[in-house]
Amino acid sequence: MSDAVLTLANLNKRFGALQATRDVSLDLYPGEIHALIGPNGAGKSTLIGQIAGNLKPDAGRIVLAGRDITSLSVAQRARLGLGRSFQVSSLAEPLTVKRNVMIAVQALQGHSFRFWKPVHHDERLLAPAMEALERMALTHRTDTPVAELSHGERRQVEVACALALKPRALLLDEPMAGLGPEGSARLTELLEALKHEVPILLIEHDMDAVFRLADRISVLVAGGVIAHGDSAAIRANPQVREAYLGD
Repeated sequence: MSDAVLTLANLNKRFGALQATRDVSLDLYPGEIHALIGPNGAGKSTLIGQIAGNLKPDAGRIVLAGRDITSLSVAQRARLGLGRSFQVSSLAEPLTVKRNVMIAVQALQGHSFRFWKPVHHDERLLAPAMEALERMALTHRTDTPVAELSHGERRQVEVACALALKPRALLLDEPMAGLGPEGSARLTELLEALKHEVPILLIEHDMDAVFRLADRISVLVAGGVIAHGDSAAIRANPQVREAYLGD
C-alpha cells in the first residue's frame, strides 16, 4: 500500500479524570475514504479537535504528508494541506456561494479581508473557487446567497470551501447531518467521486453512507479504537455490534 497521507500515532488526551482519547492510531491512504464511527461520548469530537489543531494531544503524533504537524496551529495545518468541513455550518449566509468559497481561498493565500471588494474578480481567487464549485456540482448556484440554499447544498458549499484550499487530505465532520435521503444520496455520490482526488477521513453517524463510502472503518468506543477493517469486517465484528451497531 502507498505511504499514508495522514497518520495518527498513539494520540492521548485527558480532561481531569476523563481519558477522552486513548492511544488512538490510524492511517489515511491515497484514494480512500477512511470512516471513523462510534457512539456519542466515544471521543470523536476530541479526536477531531486534535487532528484539526484546536486541541493539543497530551501524547502522540500527527503526521501529514510526511511532516509532523502535532504542534502546528489550525491555520498552519490548513496551509500544509489539511482541509476540513465542520459539523456546524461556518458559512457567511448573506454572501453568495462563490464569495464564500473565494473567501476560503483568500484566507489560505493570506490576503487582507479589508480589500475584499477590489479583489472579488481576482483570478487567483476566482479560478480555484470555481474549480471547487464544479467538483461539487454547484456552478449553477454561484451567485445565489447561501441563505437561500437547501441544507444539502450548504453542505456541498462547505466541502467546496475545503476543496478550494487544495488539500492533501480532507477531514469531514458529519457531512450528512440533517440531510434527508435525497440530500444524503447526492452528497454520497459526490464524495465517492472525490476520494480519487483527495483522501477523506470521514466522521459520520449515517451508517448507510458509511458502509457505502468507506474503504476502511475505525470504531472508537470510550476513547479507544476497538476495531479497524472494511465494511464486511466491521459488520461482522461482535464487539462492534454490541458496542455500537445495536446487536
